[in-house]
Amino acid sequence: MNVIERSDTTRKAQAADFERFRLRRFIESLEGTGELEVRSEPVDLAGIAEVLEGNPKAVLFRAAGPEKAELVGNVMGGRERIATAFGVKPEALSKEIQRRLRNKPEIFEVSRAEAPCQAVVLTGDDADLTALPAHLQHGCDGGPYISASIDYVIEPKTGWTNVGLRRLMLRSQKESGIDLVAPSDLKAIYEANAAAGKPTPVSFVVGAHPIDHVAGTMRLPVDELGLVAALRDAPLPVVKCVTNDIRVPADAEYVLEGYLDERGHVEAEGPYGEFLGYYGAVKRNPVFHLTAVTRRKDALFQTSTIGGKTLGRTDTAQLSALRTEIIVWRALEAAVREPVAVYATRSSGGAFNVRVALRQRVPGEARNAIAACMGALANCKNVFVVDPDVDIFSDEQMDWAMATRFQPDRDLIVMGGMRTLPLDPSLPPGSRIGAKAGYDLTWPFGTGNRIEVRVPAPPAFGGKRFPTVEAALADGPKFFEDLMAAVGSRDGREVVRTLGALRDKLALDRDAEGRYFLKPKA
Repeated sequence: MNVIERSDTTRKAQAADFERFRLRRFIESLEGTGELEVRSEPVDLAGIAEVLEGNPKAVLFRAAGPEKAELVGNVMGGRERIATAFGVKPEALSKEIQRRLRNKPEIFEVSRAEAPCQAVVLTGDDADLTALPAHLQHGCDGGPYISASIDYVIEPKTGWTNVGLRRLMLRSQKESGIDLVAPSDLKAIYEANAAAGKPTPVSFVVGAHPIDHVAGTMRLPVDELGLVAALRDAPLPVVKCVTNDIRVPADAEYVLEGYLDERGHVEAEGPYGEFLGYYGAVKRNPVFHLTAVTRRKDALFQTSTIGGKTLGRTDTAQLSALRTEIIVWRALEAAVREPVAVYATRSSGGAFNVRVALRQRVPGEARNAIAACMGALANCKNVFVVDPDVDIFSDEQMDWAMATRFQPDRDLIVMGGMRTLPLDPSLPPGSRIGAKAGYDLTWPFGTGNRIEVRVPAPPAFGGKRFPTVEAALADGPKFFEDLMAAVGSRDGREVVRTLGALRDKLALDRDAEGRYFLKPKA
């Protein structure tokens, strides 16, 4: 991370644009694009989930709950919107993120008086989780959840800031549950602190630009505050929190400050509608204690969509898929020579089913790609590898490749005893290992040029021109299309008549691919 000198920091602070990466400004940019639904009429918090379920658009509620709070949901629930946040087309999104990850991040600190996220500071009895417009998202959830929170915590050994995405289940005005069951950097930090009898200070940003959420999904061995700056492709203004020493983006909407107590995984949290479309069971988890709420004067609260049948339209699936594609691409770059495209299906939660298009240069690369994907991510369960002519973003073409290029006894690779996610409901209860499958949907190496595997397409009528069909045949073997093009035919039947005449006059034949040719004279 680039350390900026004090004088340079002052200049950058003076020139800081606290609106460019603000959530509210991003939502305003969606107006008139077809990507935003605005609900101006009052709505109870109990009605929020129903409006968001399966909605292909982000939804802005102007008057949510009795406080008439402004709340936005499903902001990252479409690839088009995330691409808009990065200023590119959806098909260029993964490459743009890869480019930005190579940036040298710049971070500069601003004073509390300058930071918009601390325009309003609530501590003591005024800091109240239940004053926030958190709503019940799924019928069996253990309570209202704050689901769009980005956690910032300092790793004591390195001093680096870890950034992740974590949900908070409201327990009281000052307490919430937090899910720390799955392996993560925050879990490791927390458990090390708890073993030493120490609490873990943590701050949650609620209401952030989509880029910051994408940064929160990455798990790289760096100071992850720098990831936020790198992915923004701009210097990041940060401010130190009021009740702890954690630095957070100064342009956030809300910040919830506090700590996780050192008692360990002791309190019930859940159930909750998880990212695979099923409920996660009740777990024992740590407790978050609120010490302060800071926010902008006109703060916009945010909620994320996660579970349910329409996974492909949820924030979580879109974010998870992007992360999967980035990690898998990096693994493929090391394992095979020429990956062409990677796609993690949103309807599988953005990680469990991964498609790869690959240009094989040597035998075995399809299987190497499958192994690389499986090893790169624990929750990569099914891998489908195709040749470059198959569009991996098309369910129709993938179904076609499965039907016509796959032999189960030859092309199915099953690996057991693999580390996986315990949230997978197909696993035995309590299991953390499972099986993974690879589907090699490529042509066996070196057999992809046969006429039987070429894909039919309308004739293009290209190629050389000749004065007659006979002259064209004298030049070499020709498909019927080539013969039509050779004499400029836009009909074809006159070519049939000519061939009929030539068949009696000359030694006319056809080769194994169906091309017409003249036999050598005896």
